[in-house]
Amino acid sequence: MIKDIYTKLSYVVWGLLNIIHGQIVKGLIFLSLEISYILFMIISGARNLAQLITLGDKLQGMNFNEEIGIYEMTAGDNSMLILLYGVITIVISCVVISIGLFSVSSGKAARDRALAGKHNNNFLEDVRSLSNNNIRFLLLSVPVVGLIVFTVMPLLYMILMAFTNYDQNHQPPGNLFDWVGIKNFITLLSTGDRLASTFWPVLGWTLVWGFAATFTCYFGGMILAMIINSKGIRFKKFWRTIFVFTMAIPGFISLRVVATMLGEKGIFNVLLQQWGFTNAALPFLSNATWARFSVIIVNFWIGVPVTMLMVSGILMNIPGELYEAARIDGAGPVTMFRKITFPYMWFVTTPYLISNLISNFNNFNTIYFLTAGEPHTLDYYKGAGKTDLLVTWLYKLTKDSNDFNLAATIGIIIFVISAIFTLISFSRSNSLKNEEGFS
Repeated sequence: MIKDIYTKLSYVVWGLLNIIHGQIVKGLIFLSLEISYILFMIISGARNLAQLITLGDKLQGMNFNEEIGIYEMTAGDNSMLILLYGVITIVISCVVISIGLFSVSSGKAARDRALAGKHNNNFLEDVRSLSNNNIRFLLLSVPVVGLIVFTVMPLLYMILMAFTNYDQNHQPPGNLFDWVGIKNFITLLSTGDRLASTFWPVLGWTLVWGFAATFTCYFGGMILAMIINSKGIRFKKFWRTIFVFTMAIPGFISLRVVATMLGEKGIFNVLLQQWGFTNAALPFLSNATWARFSVIIVNFWIGVPVTMLMVSGILMNIPGELYEAARIDGAGPVTMFRKITFPYMWFVTTPYLISNLISNFNNFNTIYFLTAGEPHTLDYYKGAGKTDLLVTWLYKLTKDSNDFNLAATIGIIIFVISAIFTLISFSRSNSLKNEEGFS
């Protein structure tokens, strides 16, 4: 009965079982952490959570000071900081509660060892174990802390921002923003509103761009690799080196140079007019259709060498016995490609294709440095252009118009689309279902 009482008390007094069963320092560490957390909640944590409900109610403004007879600036609440401190408090609470549950588990383990007549490690022995049996916990501690601080908290902050009206009309500290529920999602996903009439075309182009950019580079790189690796081609290393040069130059430099070359007075238009092919400059970047084809072609030029190198390595690892058996059976080059080469490459590169497709959905650099989302149109919301992807439009919403709530909403939608597509694709791919298929 007494043992059960101590066990139940350990949920309230962290480290109690450790102290009772000889692990005094360890128990005191758990207890001091609990006391520190309680003090934190009393001093600021509870207030942070309470303010998170309203995101502030006191506006900054000018108030008349009767004592000195002048107007003074009175500080108000800052919704942005309230949201940030609330997120930090939530994360700290989750971490501390997890440690509290671990303290109970540790105490129960110490109790069970004591009842079985076994030795309970003291604090120094626990510290020494971190460099031996429990070194994995020591090595993982720093990455876990970094993950919480630099990934979990910003991500949670961004997700919560999507449920507010934090836009250009509600900029702290002069103005407060408030919770609006799923209004931003309804506005984006509905029809008829100008914002929605921008979102759906941009989403459609993002999907078209993602598939076009991925598969043009994939099949282009595959064909190039097969040509270079064919028996009749000499100086294979030389040709691979030539095509890899595009990877050696920083991408944003290449894209800015190409953007200049494709301009109205760029080298391509100048040469085409001098040689008599056209009478006027071609709208490579100023016409929506031309600009979209241009970015796909430029991305093809940049991305093909990457796929070429990868496929070259795969081709070298295809068992030669498969081709020998196919030749004996009378198969030609086309049949061997259809039945051996392509299925093998598809099997091996499926994970790469899926990850590359998701990467292209969020390919900020190619679009922004080449066209900056242009050409602009008055039909779209706040500066969105005909070549904008969701990710570049998101950037413009934060940089140019301070619509952080819409940007956060779009970010969540991008994540949901990417996650669903990735999970479905991986779960249905032969690379996952039949891992030993080509072994």
